[in-house]
Amino acid sequence: MWLSTNLFVVTLVLSSILSLILISIYKINPFIKGILRLYTWLFRGTPLMLQLFFFMYGLPFMGVYIDRMMVAYLTFVLNYSAYFVEILRAGVESTSKDQEESAKVMGANKYQIYRHIILPQAIRKELPSISSEVINLIKDTSLVTVIALTDVLRGVKEIVSRDFTLSPFVVAGLFYLVFSYVIVKTFRLLEQKFDYLDNV
Repeated sequence: MWLSTNLFVVTLVLSSILSLILISIYKINPFIKGILRLYTWLFRGTPLMLQLFFFMYGLPFMGVYIDRMMVAYLTFVLNYSAYFVEILRAGVESTSKDQEESAKVMGANKYQIYRHIILPQAIRKELPSISSEVINLIKDTSLVTVIALTDVLRGVKEIVSRDFTLSPFVVAGLFYLVFSYVIVKTFRLLEQKFDYLDNV
């Protein structure tokens, strides 16, 4: 459970930071926009398991050697950053252009407009989608078994094979259910906070 929780937290924090950085440079020029679209297409269009295999066995082939846990961190962060970027992009592009023009008239620069007007609204609009991806993240941590890391499900299978009992499956199910419940409640609180600020 520690490995699954650790991978979840590290991936969520780093992919959130990376996606915010990437979406911030999204409008700089067409070349960067094209690279970003290629990146999101590549990581969203291929299975996470395949990406784990690629980094696990492809990096050593290219002369880069990192341990299995670093492979998991790298793969999950790149994969989930691609999803978060695409979610935020949809939110940014759906923001009313009138607000941007009004802010320009009032003297705000591009950074201020993006930081204080566009990005907060994009995040607010896409909170349900972000919440769904975060729930998927805790469940996807089970995929690290394919690179021989002992997460919740791998540990469960080992105990079941050894002790011939089904109770570990119940414990694992409760772990994922409780984790998902906490995520849902957290995002609902965030939505309520945004709604309150909108009404102030």
